[in-house]
Amino acid sequence: MKMKSLYILGLAAVLGTGCSKSFLDVNTNPNSLPTATPAFVIANALNTTSTNMVGPNELGSYWSGQWTQSNGYILSTTIFSYNFTNGDFNYWDGFYDNLEDYQYVINGADAAGQSYLKGPAKVMKAFIFQHLVDMYGNVPFSDALKGVGSLAPKFDDQKTVYEGLITLLDDAIKDLSANAFASAYASSDIMFKGSTTKWIQFANSLKLRILVHQARISGRDAYITTEVNKIVTQGGGWLTGAEAAVNPGYEAVAGHTNPVYNTWGYSETGAKRALNNYPRLTQFFVNSLKANNDTFRLKRFGYANGGEASSTPGVSLNPEIASNYTGIPFGVSSGYLPSAASALGPSLLVKGDYGRPYVIMSAAEVQFCLAELKQRFPAVTLAGTAQGYFEEGVRQAFRLVGSSTANANVLTSSGINNCDWAASTDKLAAIATQKWFALANFNGFEAWTEYRRTRLPNTPQTPQVTTTDRPLRLFYPGTELGSNGDNVKAQGTVDVFKTKIFWDVN
Repeated sequence: MKMKSLYILGLAAVLGTGCSKSFLDVNTNPNSLPTATPAFVIANALNTTSTNMVGPNELGSYWSGQWTQSNGYILSTTIFSYNFTNGDFNYWDGFYDNLEDYQYVINGADAAGQSYLKGPAKVMKAFIFQHLVDMYGNVPFSDALKGVGSLAPKFDDQKTVYEGLITLLDDAIKDLSANAFASAYASSDIMFKGSTTKWIQFANSLKLRILVHQARISGRDAYITTEVNKIVTQGGGWLTGAEAAVNPGYEAVAGHTNPVYNTWGYSETGAKRALNNYPRLTQFFVNSLKANNDTFRLKRFGYANGGEASSTPGVSLNPEIASNYTGIPFGVSSGYLPSAASALGPSLLVKGDYGRPYVIMSAAEVQFCLAELKQRFPAVTLAGTAQGYFEEGVRQAFRLVGSSTANANVLTSSGINNCDWAASTDKLAAIATQKWFALANFNGFEAWTEYRRTRLPNTPQTPQVTTTDRPLRLFYPGTELGSNGDNVKAQGTVDVFKTKIFWDVN
Protein backbone atom coordinates (compact mmCIF):
# COMPACT_ATOMS: atom_id res chain seq x y z
CA MET A 1 0.00 0.00 0.00
CA LYS A 2 1.04 3.55 -0.61
CA MET A 3 1.93 5.17 2.72
CA LYS A 4 2.65 8.83 3.40
CA SER A 5 6.21 9.51 4.37
CA LEU A 6 5.30 11.01 7.71
CA TYR A 7 2.19 10.73 9.86
CA ILE A 8 2.49 14.10 11.51
CA LEU A 9 -0.84 14.11 13.31
CA GLY A 10 -0.18 11.43 15.96
CA LEU A 11 -1.13 12.74 19.37
CA ALA A 12 0.90 11.71 22.35
CA ALA A 13 -2.11 9.85 23.68
CA VAL A 14 -2.25 7.85 20.46
CA LEU A 15 1.16 6.53 21.33
CA GLY A 16 0.01 5.86 24.86
CA THR A 17 2.62 8.08 26.49
CA GLY A 18 0.29 10.54 28.21
CA CYS A 19 2.68 13.32 27.15
CA SER A 20 1.33 16.85 26.53
CA LYS A 21 3.64 17.80 23.69
CA SER A 22 2.39 19.51 20.54
CA PHE A 23 0.15 17.42 18.27
CA LEU A 24 2.76 17.70 15.53
CA ASP A 25 5.73 16.67 17.66
CA VAL A 26 6.66 13.07 16.84
CA ASN A 27 9.93 11.78 18.20
CA THR A 28 11.40 8.93 16.17
CA ASN A 29 14.49 6.79 16.46
CA PRO A 30 16.38 7.19 13.16
CA ASN A 31 18.03 3.81 13.70
CA SER A 32 14.80 1.80 13.77
CA LEU A 33 12.10 1.28 11.18
CA PRO A 34 8.86 3.13 11.98
CA THR A 35 5.59 1.30 12.51
CA ALA A 36 2.19 2.88 12.10
CA THR A 37 -0.56 1.56 14.33
CA PRO A 38 -4.14 2.07 13.14
CA ALA A 39 -4.69 4.64 15.92
CA PHE A 40 -1.71 6.61 14.69
CA VAL A 41 -2.83 6.43 11.05
CA ILE A 42 -6.46 7.39 11.58
CA ALA A 43 -5.54 10.63 13.34
CA ASN A 44 -3.52 11.74 10.34
CA ALA A 45 -6.12 10.37 7.91
CA LEU A 46 -8.91 12.46 9.46
CA ASN A 47 -6.77 15.57 9.33
CA THR A 48 -5.87 14.82 5.71
CA THR A 49 -9.55 14.49 4.84
CA SER A 50 -10.23 17.97 6.20
CA THR A 51 -7.34 19.55 4.30
CA ASN A 52 -8.29 17.64 1.13
CA MET A 53 -11.79 19.12 1.30
CA VAL A 54 -10.60 22.75 1.19
CA GLY A 55 -10.10 22.74 -2.60
CA PRO A 56 -13.40 21.04 -3.55
CA ASN A 57 -15.30 23.23 -1.11
CA GLU A 58 -13.77 26.33 -2.64
CA LEU A 59 -14.63 25.23 -6.19
CA GLY A 60 -18.13 24.29 -5.11
CA SER A 61 -18.64 27.65 -3.43
CA TYR A 62 -17.94 29.31 -6.79
CA TRP A 63 -19.93 26.96 -9.01
CA SER A 64 -22.91 26.95 -6.68
CA GLY A 65 -23.05 30.75 -6.97
CA GLN A 66 -22.13 31.62 -3.38
CA TRP A 67 -18.61 32.96 -3.87
CA THR A 68 -16.81 34.75 -6.64
CA GLN A 69 -13.43 36.42 -7.09
CA SER A 70 -12.55 40.00 -6.26
CA ASN A 71 -10.92 42.01 -9.02
CA GLY A 72 -7.71 42.49 -7.09
CA TYR A 73 -6.44 39.37 -8.83
CA ILE A 74 -6.30 38.17 -12.45
CA LEU A 75 -9.56 36.34 -13.08
CA SER A 76 -9.29 32.55 -13.01
CA THR A 77 -10.33 31.26 -16.44
CA THR A 78 -10.44 27.66 -15.23
CA ILE A 79 -13.13 28.57 -12.70
CA PHE A 80 -15.06 31.41 -14.32
CA SER A 81 -14.66 30.61 -18.03
CA TYR A 82 -14.78 26.84 -17.44
CA ASN A 83 -11.58 26.44 -19.44
CA PHE A 84 -10.31 23.43 -17.55
CA THR A 85 -8.78 20.11 -18.59
CA ASN A 86 -7.87 16.79 -17.02
CA GLY A 87 -4.87 18.55 -15.52
CA ASP A 88 -7.07 20.84 -13.41
CA PHE A 89 -9.03 20.14 -10.22
CA ASN A 90 -7.31 16.81 -9.59
CA TYR A 91 -8.86 15.79 -6.29
CA TRP A 92 -8.74 12.14 -7.31
CA ASP A 93 -5.13 11.40 -6.31
CA GLY A 94 -5.38 12.95 -2.86
CA PHE A 95 -8.72 11.27 -2.15
CA TYR A 96 -7.53 7.81 -3.15
CA ASP A 97 -4.33 8.28 -1.18
CA ASN A 98 -6.47 9.17 1.84
CA LEU A 99 -8.64 6.10 1.21
CA GLU A 100 -5.53 3.93 1.38
CA ASP A 101 -5.01 5.19 4.93
CA TYR A 102 -8.56 4.30 5.99
CA GLN A 103 -8.24 0.88 4.33
CA TYR A 104 -5.00 0.33 6.26
CA VAL A 105 -6.90 0.97 9.47
CA ILE A 106 -9.75 -1.36 8.46
CA ASN A 107 -7.33 -4.13 7.51
CA GLY A 108 -5.14 -3.86 10.59
CA ALA A 109 -7.41 -2.78 13.42
CA ASP A 110 -8.29 -6.27 14.72
CA ALA A 111 -4.70 -7.51 14.71
CA ALA A 112 -3.57 -4.39 16.56
CA GLY A 113 -6.25 -4.80 19.20
CA GLN A 114 -7.91 -1.60 17.99
CA SER A 115 -11.16 -2.95 16.52
CA TYR A 116 -12.97 0.21 17.63
CA LEU A 117 -11.29 2.04 14.74
CA LYS A 118 -12.83 -0.10 11.99
CA GLY A 119 -16.21 1.62 12.22
CA PRO A 120 -14.91 5.20 11.97
CA ALA A 121 -12.57 4.20 9.11
CA LYS A 122 -15.49 2.66 7.18
CA VAL A 123 -17.63 5.77 7.71
CA MET A 124 -14.85 7.96 6.33
CA LYS A 125 -14.27 5.58 3.45
CA ALA A 126 -17.94 6.01 2.51
CA PHE A 127 -17.66 9.79 2.92
CA ILE A 128 -14.77 10.02 0.47
CA PHE A 129 -16.24 7.63 -2.09
CA GLN A 130 -19.48 9.64 -2.04
CA HIS A 131 -17.49 12.72 -3.04
CA LEU A 132 -15.58 10.83 -5.73
CA VAL A 133 -18.83 9.70 -7.35
CA ASP A 134 -20.23 13.24 -7.13
CA MET A 135 -17.11 14.55 -8.87
CA TYR A 136 -16.40 11.87 -11.47
CA GLY A 137 -19.31 9.40 -11.79
CA ASN A 138 -18.02 5.85 -12.30
CA VAL A 139 -14.97 5.17 -10.12
CA PRO A 140 -12.88 2.21 -8.94
CA PHE A 141 -14.63 0.85 -5.84
CA SER A 142 -14.91 -2.92 -5.48
CA ASP A 143 -11.52 -3.44 -7.12
CA ALA A 144 -9.80 -0.46 -5.46
CA LEU A 145 -7.50 -0.26 -2.42
CA LYS A 146 -5.99 -3.70 -2.97
CA GLY A 147 -2.40 -2.57 -3.42
CA VAL A 148 -0.39 -4.86 -5.67
CA GLY A 149 -3.43 -7.12 -5.85
CA SER A 150 -5.03 -4.72 -8.31
CA LEU A 151 -2.70 -2.17 -9.85
CA ALA A 152 -5.20 -1.21 -12.55
CA PRO A 153 -8.57 -1.39 -10.78
CA LYS A 154 -11.72 -1.60 -12.83
CA PHE A 155 -14.39 1.08 -12.53
CA ASP A 156 -17.79 0.42 -10.96
CA ASP A 157 -21.08 1.93 -12.08
CA GLN A 158 -21.76 5.01 -9.98
CA LYS A 159 -25.24 3.92 -8.90
CA THR A 160 -23.78 0.60 -7.77
CA VAL A 161 -21.13 2.44 -5.78
CA TYR A 162 -23.79 4.53 -4.06
CA GLU A 163 -25.68 1.38 -3.07
CA GLY A 164 -22.39 -0.11 -1.89
CA LEU A 165 -21.85 2.90 0.34
CA ILE A 166 -25.12 2.26 2.15
CA THR A 167 -23.96 -1.33 2.77
CA LEU A 168 -20.55 -0.07 3.90
CA LEU A 169 -22.19 2.31 6.36
CA ASP A 170 -24.37 -0.53 7.68
CA ASP A 171 -21.17 -2.51 8.31
CA ALA A 172 -19.60 0.51 9.98
CA ILE A 173 -22.54 0.86 12.35
CA LYS A 174 -22.29 -2.83 13.29
CA ASP A 175 -18.60 -2.37 14.08
CA LEU A 176 -19.27 0.78 16.06
CA SER A 177 -22.03 -0.88 18.06
CA ALA A 178 -19.81 -3.86 18.90
CA ASN A 179 -16.57 -2.04 19.78
CA ALA A 180 -16.39 0.75 22.32
CA PHE A 181 -13.36 3.00 22.11
CA ALA A 182 -10.50 2.30 24.50
CA SER A 183 -10.28 5.47 26.58
CA ALA A 184 -6.50 5.65 26.22
CA TYR A 185 -6.90 5.99 22.45
CA ALA A 186 -9.94 8.26 22.26
CA SER A 187 -7.75 11.22 21.35
CA SER A 188 -6.73 9.47 18.11
CA ASP A 189 -10.28 10.26 17.03
CA ILE A 190 -9.90 13.95 16.21
CA MET A 191 -13.53 14.13 15.05
CA PHE A 192 -15.64 12.78 17.92
CA LYS A 193 -13.08 11.97 20.65
CA GLY A 194 -14.00 8.31 20.79
CA SER A 195 -17.78 8.68 20.88
CA THR A 196 -19.26 5.70 19.05
CA THR A 197 -22.69 7.30 19.52
CA LYS A 198 -21.66 10.32 17.47
CA TRP A 199 -19.99 8.17 14.84
CA ILE A 200 -23.22 6.22 14.40
CA GLN A 201 -25.13 9.49 14.10
CA PHE A 202 -22.67 10.68 11.46
CA ALA A 203 -23.00 7.38 9.57
CA ASN A 204 -26.79 7.72 9.56
CA SER A 205 -26.51 11.35 8.47
CA LEU A 206 -24.27 10.36 5.59
CA LYS A 207 -26.84 7.74 4.58
CA LEU A 208 -29.49 10.45 4.50
CA ARG A 209 -27.32 12.58 2.22
CA ILE A 210 -26.68 9.68 -0.15
CA LEU A 211 -30.40 8.87 -0.30
CA VAL A 212 -31.45 12.48 -0.82
CA HIS A 213 -29.05 12.78 -3.74
CA GLN A 214 -31.12 10.09 -5.47
CA ALA A 215 -34.52 11.50 -4.51
CA ARG A 216 -35.34 12.93 -7.95
CA ILE A 217 -34.56 9.71 -9.84
CA SER A 218 -37.61 7.95 -11.19
CA GLY A 219 -38.13 4.50 -9.73
CA ARG A 220 -36.06 5.00 -6.58
CA ASP A 221 -38.97 5.71 -4.24
CA ALA A 222 -39.26 2.20 -2.81
CA TYR A 223 -35.50 1.82 -2.30
CA ILE A 224 -35.15 5.21 -0.60
CA THR A 225 -38.20 4.67 1.58
CA THR A 226 -36.93 1.26 2.69
CA GLU A 227 -33.50 2.59 3.56
CA VAL A 228 -34.84 5.59 5.49
CA ASN A 229 -37.18 3.35 7.46
CA LYS A 230 -34.27 1.04 8.21
CA ILE A 231 -32.37 3.96 9.74
CA VAL A 232 -35.38 4.77 11.90
CA THR A 233 -35.84 1.15 12.98
CA GLN A 234 -32.19 0.50 13.79
CA GLY A 235 -32.00 3.73 15.77
CA GLY A 236 -28.93 5.72 16.70
CA GLY A 237 -30.22 9.02 15.36
CA TRP A 238 -28.30 11.52 13.27
CA LEU A 239 -26.27 14.69 13.79
CA THR A 240 -28.32 17.00 15.97
CA GLY A 241 -27.24 20.34 17.36
CA ALA A 242 -23.57 19.90 16.49
CA GLU A 243 -21.39 19.25 13.46
CA ALA A 244 -19.10 16.48 12.36
CA ALA A 245 -15.88 18.49 12.50
CA VAL A 246 -12.16 17.75 12.61
CA ASN A 247 -9.82 19.39 15.11
CA PRO A 248 -6.37 17.87 15.66
CA GLY A 249 -5.49 20.64 18.11
CA TYR A 250 -4.80 23.60 15.84
CA GLU A 251 -2.23 26.01 17.24
CA ALA A 252 -0.47 29.24 16.30
CA VAL A 253 2.48 27.48 14.67
CA ALA A 254 3.31 27.46 10.97
CA GLY A 255 1.36 24.65 9.28
CA HIS A 256 -0.69 23.89 12.38
CA THR A 257 -3.60 26.29 12.01
CA ASN A 258 -7.09 25.56 10.67
CA PRO A 259 -6.67 25.08 6.87
CA VAL A 260 -9.33 27.67 5.98
CA TYR A 261 -7.72 30.21 8.29
CA ASN A 262 -4.34 29.40 6.78
CA THR A 263 -5.58 29.73 3.17
CA TRP A 264 -7.75 32.87 3.19
CA GLY A 265 -7.20 34.29 6.62
CA TYR A 266 -3.94 34.89 8.42
CA SER A 267 -0.60 33.37 9.20
CA GLU A 268 0.23 32.00 12.61
CA THR A 269 1.58 35.47 13.48
CA GLY A 270 -1.58 37.29 12.38
CA ALA A 271 -0.28 38.56 9.02
CA LYS A 272 -2.84 38.58 6.21
CA ARG A 273 -2.44 35.76 3.74
CA ALA A 274 -1.86 36.65 0.09
CA LEU A 275 -5.29 35.21 -0.78
CA ASN A 276 -7.09 37.04 2.01
CA ASN A 277 -8.79 39.35 -0.51
CA TYR A 278 -9.49 36.65 -3.10
CA PRO A 279 -12.94 35.13 -2.33
CA ARG A 280 -15.93 37.43 -2.14
CA LEU A 281 -19.63 36.82 -1.67
CA THR A 282 -21.63 37.03 -4.89
CA GLN A 283 -24.07 39.79 -5.62
CA PHE A 284 -26.84 37.20 -5.92
CA PHE A 285 -26.03 35.76 -2.49
CA VAL A 286 -25.89 39.14 -0.74
CA ASN A 287 -28.96 40.54 -2.47
CA SER A 288 -30.96 37.39 -1.74
CA LEU A 289 -30.23 37.75 1.98
CA LYS A 290 -31.23 41.41 1.84
CA ALA A 291 -34.44 40.61 -0.02
CA ASN A 292 -35.31 38.09 2.71
CA ASN A 293 -34.55 40.65 5.43
CA ASP A 294 -32.01 38.08 6.59
CA THR A 295 -29.47 40.62 7.76
CA PHE A 296 -28.80 38.41 10.78
CA ARG A 297 -26.87 35.94 8.67
CA LEU A 298 -25.63 38.53 6.20
CA LYS A 299 -23.46 39.97 8.99
CA ARG A 300 -22.12 36.52 9.78
CA PHE A 301 -21.52 35.30 6.23
CA GLY A 302 -19.57 38.41 5.27
CA TYR A 303 -17.82 41.49 6.57
CA ALA A 304 -19.09 44.92 5.55
CA ASN A 305 -17.18 46.59 2.72
CA GLY A 306 -13.67 47.33 3.97
CA GLY A 307 -13.31 44.00 5.69
CA GLU A 308 -12.44 43.03 9.24
CA ALA A 309 -11.24 45.73 11.61
CA SER A 310 -7.63 44.92 12.48
CA SER A 311 -8.05 46.32 16.00
CA THR A 312 -11.32 44.47 16.69
CA PRO A 313 -11.22 40.92 15.34
CA GLY A 314 -14.57 39.60 14.16
CA VAL A 315 -16.04 43.09 13.68
CA SER A 316 -16.28 44.96 10.37
CA LEU A 317 -14.19 48.05 9.82
CA ASN A 318 -17.27 49.92 8.61
CA PRO A 319 -20.74 49.99 10.20
CA GLU A 320 -22.54 46.67 9.88
CA ILE A 321 -25.64 47.95 8.14
CA ALA A 322 -27.19 46.35 5.07
CA SER A 323 -26.13 49.12 2.70
CA ASN A 324 -22.47 48.47 3.55
CA TYR A 325 -22.61 44.89 2.25
CA THR A 326 -21.88 44.49 -1.45
CA GLY A 327 -21.62 41.30 -3.44
CA ILE A 328 -19.75 40.94 -6.71
CA PRO A 329 -21.58 39.67 -9.79
CA PHE A 330 -20.39 36.12 -10.40
CA GLY A 331 -17.40 35.96 -12.72
CA VAL A 332 -16.98 39.66 -13.52
CA SER A 333 -13.40 40.66 -14.28
CA SER A 334 -13.35 44.34 -13.33
CA GLY A 335 -15.06 47.02 -11.29
CA TYR A 336 -14.96 45.41 -7.86
CA LEU A 337 -11.76 45.87 -5.89
CA PRO A 338 -11.47 43.97 -2.61
CA SER A 339 -12.27 46.98 -0.45
CA ALA A 340 -15.56 47.59 -2.29
CA ALA A 341 -17.11 44.20 -1.63
CA SER A 342 -17.91 41.86 1.25
CA ALA A 343 -15.17 39.50 2.33
CA LEU A 344 -15.79 36.11 3.95
CA GLY A 345 -17.19 36.95 7.33
CA PRO A 346 -16.83 36.05 10.99
CA SER A 347 -18.74 32.79 10.63
CA LEU A 348 -15.61 31.55 8.84
CA LEU A 349 -12.68 33.89 9.49
CA VAL A 350 -11.73 35.94 12.53
CA LYS A 351 -8.19 37.18 13.07
CA GLY A 352 -6.54 35.18 15.83
CA ASP A 353 -9.20 32.46 15.79
CA TYR A 354 -6.98 29.85 14.16
CA GLY A 355 -8.26 26.86 16.13
CA ARG A 356 -11.79 26.38 14.88
CA PRO A 357 -12.77 22.83 13.93
CA TYR A 358 -13.04 22.13 10.22
CA VAL A 359 -16.68 21.32 9.46
CA ILE A 360 -17.15 18.05 7.57
CA MET A 361 -20.96 17.91 7.75
CA SER A 362 -23.44 20.20 9.47
CA ALA A 363 -26.48 19.42 11.56
CA ALA A 364 -28.43 21.91 9.44
CA GLU A 365 -27.84 19.88 6.27
CA VAL A 366 -29.18 16.78 7.99
CA GLN A 367 -32.43 18.53 8.95
CA PHE A 368 -32.96 19.69 5.37
CA CYS A 369 -32.34 16.13 4.17
CA LEU A 370 -35.02 14.94 6.58
CA ALA A 371 -37.40 17.67 5.39
CA GLU A 372 -37.02 16.64 1.75
CA LEU A 373 -37.38 12.94 2.48
CA LYS A 374 -40.53 13.54 4.50
CA GLN A 375 -41.99 15.84 1.85
CA ARG A 376 -41.22 13.57 -1.12
CA PHE A 377 -41.86 10.13 0.34
CA PRO A 378 -45.03 9.87 2.43
CA ALA A 379 -44.29 6.26 3.41
CA VAL A 380 -41.15 7.08 5.40
CA THR A 381 -41.55 6.50 9.13
CA LEU A 382 -39.76 9.66 10.21
CA ALA A 383 -41.52 10.96 13.31
CA GLY A 384 -41.39 14.67 12.48
CA THR A 385 -43.11 16.77 9.84
CA ALA A 386 -41.47 18.25 6.78
CA GLN A 387 -42.20 21.71 8.15
CA GLY A 388 -40.68 20.84 11.51
CA TYR A 389 -37.47 19.53 9.92
CA PHE A 390 -37.31 22.57 7.62
CA GLU A 391 -37.64 25.05 10.48
CA GLU A 392 -35.13 23.16 12.60
CA GLY A 393 -32.75 23.22 9.63
CA VAL A 394 -33.00 27.01 9.55
CA ARG A 395 -32.39 27.19 13.30
CA GLN A 396 -29.34 24.95 13.04
CA ALA A 397 -28.03 27.01 10.12
CA PHE A 398 -28.32 30.17 12.19
CA ARG A 399 -26.57 28.50 15.12
CA LEU A 400 -23.68 27.38 12.92
CA VAL A 401 -22.91 30.91 11.75
CA GLY A 402 -23.27 32.38 15.23
CA SER A 403 -26.78 33.81 15.13
CA SER A 404 -29.66 33.05 17.48
CA THR A 405 -32.71 30.80 17.45
CA ALA A 406 -34.83 33.92 17.93
CA ASN A 407 -33.46 35.39 14.70
CA ALA A 408 -34.12 32.11 12.88
CA ASN A 409 -37.70 32.12 14.11
CA VAL A 410 -38.16 35.64 12.74
CA LEU A 411 -37.18 34.37 9.29
CA THR A 412 -39.38 31.27 9.39
CA SER A 413 -42.43 33.35 10.39
CA SER A 414 -41.71 36.24 8.02
CA GLY A 415 -44.31 35.46 5.37
CA ILE A 416 -41.52 35.43 2.75
CA ASN A 417 -41.48 32.78 0.05
CA ASN A 418 -38.75 30.13 0.55
CA CYS A 419 -38.21 31.35 4.13
CA ASP A 420 -41.58 30.81 5.80
CA TRP A 421 -42.94 27.29 5.21
CA ALA A 422 -46.57 28.34 5.19
CA ALA A 423 -45.88 31.19 2.76
CA SER A 424 -43.77 29.09 0.37
CA THR A 425 -45.54 28.14 -2.82
CA ASP A 426 -43.15 25.25 -3.60
CA LYS A 427 -42.08 23.43 -0.45
CA LEU A 428 -39.26 21.52 -2.12
CA ALA A 429 -37.89 24.77 -3.56
CA ALA A 430 -38.00 26.28 -0.06
CA ILE A 431 -36.00 23.34 1.29
CA ALA A 432 -33.44 23.57 -1.52
CA THR A 433 -33.05 27.34 -1.11
CA GLN A 434 -32.54 27.31 2.63
CA LYS A 435 -30.22 24.32 2.34
CA TRP A 436 -28.13 26.35 -0.12
CA PHE A 437 -27.77 29.12 2.45
CA ALA A 438 -27.01 26.62 5.20
CA LEU A 439 -24.12 25.09 3.23
CA ALA A 440 -22.53 28.48 2.46
CA ASN A 441 -18.98 29.10 3.72
CA PHE A 442 -18.63 25.56 5.10
CA ASN A 443 -19.61 22.86 2.60
CA GLY A 444 -19.31 24.45 -0.82
CA PHE A 445 -18.88 21.19 -2.67
CA GLU A 446 -22.15 19.87 -1.30
CA ALA A 447 -23.77 23.17 -2.30
CA TRP A 448 -22.61 22.58 -5.89
CA THR A 449 -23.89 19.01 -5.77
CA GLU A 450 -27.26 20.28 -4.58
CA TYR A 451 -27.30 22.95 -7.30
CA ARG A 452 -26.62 20.34 -9.98
CA ARG A 453 -29.33 18.12 -8.51
CA THR A 454 -32.06 20.78 -8.15
CA ARG A 455 -30.90 23.79 -10.25
CA LEU A 456 -31.92 25.89 -7.26
CA PRO A 457 -31.61 28.69 -6.59
CA ASN A 458 -31.44 30.11 -10.10
CA THR A 459 -28.02 31.73 -9.85
CA PRO A 460 -26.62 33.94 -12.64
CA GLN A 461 -24.22 32.58 -15.25
CA THR A 462 -20.71 33.99 -15.55
CA PRO A 463 -20.34 36.71 -18.22
CA GLN A 464 -17.13 35.00 -19.33
CA VAL A 465 -19.11 32.53 -21.46
CA THR A 466 -21.80 33.08 -24.09
CA THR A 467 -23.75 29.85 -23.51
CA THR A 468 -25.92 28.61 -20.67
CA ASP A 469 -23.72 25.53 -20.24
CA ARG A 470 -22.17 24.98 -16.82
CA PRO A 471 -19.88 22.17 -15.62
CA LEU A 472 -21.77 19.12 -14.44
CA ARG A 473 -18.74 17.12 -13.31
CA LEU A 474 -14.93 16.98 -13.50
CA PHE A 475 -12.65 15.22 -15.97
CA TYR A 476 -10.91 12.03 -14.92
CA PRO A 477 -7.42 13.31 -14.09
CA GLY A 478 -4.54 12.82 -16.46
CA THR A 479 -2.63 10.96 -13.76
CA GLU A 480 -5.25 8.19 -13.73
CA LEU A 481 -5.31 8.12 -17.51
CA GLY A 482 -1.57 7.56 -17.41
CA SER A 483 -1.60 4.75 -14.85
CA ASN A 484 -4.96 3.10 -15.53
CA GLY A 485 -5.67 4.22 -19.07
CA ASP A 486 -7.64 1.27 -20.39
CA ASN A 487 -10.15 1.47 -17.56
CA VAL A 488 -10.46 5.24 -17.87
CA LYS A 489 -11.05 4.97 -21.62
CA ALA A 490 -13.68 2.29 -21.02
CA GLN A 491 -15.85 5.00 -19.41
CA GLY A 492 -16.30 6.63 -22.81
CA THR A 493 -15.82 10.24 -23.83
CA VAL A 494 -16.43 12.62 -20.95
CA ASP A 495 -18.05 15.96 -21.78
CA VAL A 496 -18.07 17.96 -18.56
CA PHE A 497 -21.06 19.97 -19.84
CA LYS A 498 -23.16 16.99 -20.89
CA THR A 499 -21.99 13.82 -19.09
CA LYS A 500 -24.11 13.95 -15.97
CA ILE A 501 -23.70 12.24 -12.64
CA PHE A 502 -26.44 9.60 -12.34
CA TRP A 503 -28.53 11.55 -9.83
CA ASP A 504 -28.63 14.64 -12.09
CA VAL A 505 -31.94 14.14 -13.89
CA ASN A 506 -32.71 17.75 -14.81
